[in-house]
Amino acid sequence: MALITCRECKAQVSEEAPKCPQCGVPWPALPAWTGTGMDWQSPQQFFGYPLVHVAFGRDSRGKRRVAKGVIAIGQFGFGLVAIAQFGVGLLFGFGQFIAAPLVVAQFAVGILFALGQFAAGYAAIGQFVLAYYGIAQIGWAEFLYSTGRQDPEAWQFFQSWWETAKNLLR
Repeated sequence: MALITCRECKAQVSEEAPKCPQCGVPWPALPAWTGTGMDWQSPQQFFGYPLVHVAFGRDSRGKRRVAKGVIAIGQFGFGLVAIAQFGVGLLFGFGQFIAAPLVVAQFAVGILFALGQFAAGYAAIGQFVLAYYGIAQIGWAEFLYSTGRQDPEAWQFFQSWWETAKNLLR
């Protein structure tokens, strides 16, 4: 194993070192390293943010890439619409761990509506819910329709939402 000069701090490191022991730069033997994954932004901007930002992996310094845009898509995302593993949507979110006013996720925290395995919000549907109105296998809600409690007000609430949604889609 030969020693080379780190491209950042100029210390002597192994040519196979995954990171420099002096400065921590990833793959110091490479003349340039842009990181892993991808980072793409649409040329269209909205209040300084890209219309679409897709980001995942790590940047050239080894930091996680975070998608930030009107529509943010990635492992970590923040935007009006977030499609991410971990994300915050200012309007809507879809993913694994998401917080947004309207959200569909495995772990969903929604201000207005949450749909997920674990869902929390004003109205929530899931296996486990914490809500004001909820439909769940198990849940805590003021009005809950579940295996142990069939509150007709909860059922009527969700039925009226469904009818409204159907009328909007016509």
